[in-house]
This record gives sequence, C-alpha cells and structure tokens, in this order.
Amino acid sequence: MASYKRQVLRALAFVAMACSVWGGAAQELTQRKVAFQTTVGNFTVELYPDKAPKTVENFVQYIKDKHYDGTIFHRVIPNFMVQGGGFTPSLQQKATRKPIPLEANNQLRNERGTIAMARTADPHSATAQFFINVVDNPNLNAPRPDGYGYTVFGRVTQGMDTIDKIRSMPTTTSGFLQDVPQTPIIINSATLAH
Repeated sequence: MASYKRQVLRALAFVAMACSVWGGAAQELTQRKVAFQTTVGNFTVELYPDKAPKTVENFVQYIKDKHYDGTIFHRVIPNFMVQGGGFTPSLQQKATRKPIPLEANNQLRNERGTIAMARTADPHSATAQFFINVVDNPNLNAPRPDGYGYTVFGRVTQGMDTIDKIRSMPTTTSGFLQDVPQTPIIINSATLAH
C-alpha cells in the first residue's frame, strides 16, 4: 500500500511539474512584450502570437538578433502611421532574412496603436520593417480590393505619447525616401520583456 501511495505521489508531482512547464510556455507565447527605447522616448508593444504566429516569431527573432538596435523611424506620416526597422541613421538599408507569409486574415485590425508589418506590393514580402498606426486605418485591413491586407501582430500598451511625438516630427525627402524625419529618431534598443 505504501509503495502504491509513493507511485501516486510521484505521478502527481510529475503532472504538476509538467503543467508548470507547459503553462509557462503558453504564458510566454501569449504574453510576449517588447520594450523600445528611442531618442524621443520609450514605448512597449504587446505581441499576439496566437493571431499571427509566423509574424511574431519573425519579429522576435529580429529582436533577439539586435536587428532593430540603431535603426530609425524612416517614414512618418502624421495622419497615417510611423514606420521603422529597416534603415540606419545614414539611410543605409539593413540586410534581412527571407520574407514571411502574409497573416492579415487574423481578425486584427489596423487601428490606432496597433503594430503591423510593412511590405511591398507583393503580399508575402514582409521582412523586418514594421509600422505603428497613429489613426484607425481600415483601408489596410484584409480583404482589400487586391484581396490582401497588412498583418497586425500587436499593440502599443505603454508610451503612445512617444508615438505621437514621433508622428509630429517635421519630415523631408532624402534621396529615394519620402517623409523622413529631419532629425533622426533612433531606436536605441528593442528588448523582450515579460
């Protein structure tokens, strides 16, 4: 009888440990946050891997690789969005990994404060560049007239005042880039936070 009780207790302990490990992994997947420090202030983004798993995985890998550290917000349109993650302050484009598939049909909307992936006319061309909607942009939601949209994968949960500061910065045209802030807005660091 004592041997049976020990076996039951060991089994219960194993189940409790497994639940703890799996629960922690699930929490990590659903509660991932990224803290951005910029030259005009800080902000935090909450990611939604349950809605855009490949997009979040891609974004998190760029964070881990320190890709965004030292990049700028290179495109700022006050009544639309602020875009960053692809250029250095000298407007040199950074190398990226291969593009990811579009995940725009995920019920998330391009609303004020949401973060989405930038892309070309090719719907499956997103790599590292992202944008933050500073107003509601329903015209970016799937399905658009071309049948595609822009993948929302998170939301600013702290520091929207920093985003509003970025959107108000004077811009200019520099080479082939339009709407470039006259004073570089540098992402000093982007780090995973829980």
